[in-house]
This record gives sequence, C-alpha cells and structure tokens, in this order.
Amino acid sequence: MRSEKWSLTQEAFNGLLASLAPDRDVAARRYLEVRKNLVRLFEWRGCSTPEEYADEAINRCAKKIGEGEQIRDVATYCIGIARMLLLEMSRERPKEARSLDQAPEPHTLPTEPGTDPERGVECLRRCLAELSPENRDLILNYYQGDKGEKIKNRKGLTELFGIPANTLRMRALRLREKLQLCAENCIQQPETMPS
Repeated sequence: MRSEKWSLTQEAFNGLLASLAPDRDVAARRYLEVRKNLVRLFEWRGCSTPEEYADEAINRCAKKIGEGEQIRDVATYCIGIARMLLLEMSRERPKEARSLDQAPEPHTLPTEPGTDPERGVECLRRCLAELSPENRDLILNYYQGDKGEKIKNRKGLTELFGIPANTLRMRALRLREKLQLCAENCIQQPETMPS
C-alpha cells in the first residue's frame, strides 16, 4: 500500500524551529543557515534543483521531530538526510555519463534586498585580489564567455594546468564558494569612511 506524500505543517515547522533554538529569532537564523548549507551541498553534487532537495531534507527532519524523535543536532541530522537523498537521486538518475559542459552551472543566491550593488562589486574585487594570481586567472577564465567560448576556455585551462576537466571543475567550484563567502562577509561588514 502506497502512503500519501507528507507535507510540512505549521506545527511540524514550529517543532523544527524549537529544536534549533529556544529563541525564535535565533532559530530562524539557524534554519536559514542549515538550508543554505544544504543548498550548497546539493549544488556541489550537481543536483539540478538544489533548493527543492534542501527543502525535502528539512521536511523529512521536521517530520521525524513531529513524530516525537529527539534530535540533538538538527544541522547534522539534515546533512545525513541529504546524503540519503543523494543516494536516492543517484539510483533514480540514468546511469549515462554526461559531459562536463552539459552539467548545470552552480546556482547563486540573490543579493539581500537593500544591499548596494556597487558595494557587492567592490567586495568581490577585494576578494579576487586576495586570491593567488593563478587562482584568480582560473576563476575568471573558467566563467568567461558564452557557452561555446566557455567550452574552449575550459579546454585551454585543463591543458594549461595539466589537470582533468573534472578536477578543474571542482577547483573552480571551491574557488567560487570561497569568493562567495568572502564577498558575503565583506558586504556584512560596516563600510569604513575614507579619511
């Protein structure tokens, strides 16, 4: 007998937040942090809809909490659920290999409302300047151009660095993640007035 698909209720969501922290504001911040980390995990694993999978992992955790299961560390528990979802995803996905150029680009989160776009650009420039010249060239060339040009650039980068395409892609993803975190931290810092 097939069971009906479970959907998140307000009661289950409240239980999840209570498991994250007693203070509702702190719990909300932790929830957003857990979700953001899950989205990143699914992006890194090449999932086409990382947000949906992150929500599914959180929903499954909320369901367990709603059923009375005591979970000490919600974030770690959600990562465990995410790993199980990745296994499910790999079983469902056809076993054909796809080329690196057909893989989806990683998603980026939109900037917070009220964030000055110029400040974001300035922060990104600062973060790029902190990279080694080799890594800066890699990340800038990796994402440069339209589809055909990107393919050509990436082939050139694999030859230049003498590494396989998958290694190049992982290196670029790590650098992009590092830049994104650096830029987010920079944007959150109060602006210093020039003296």
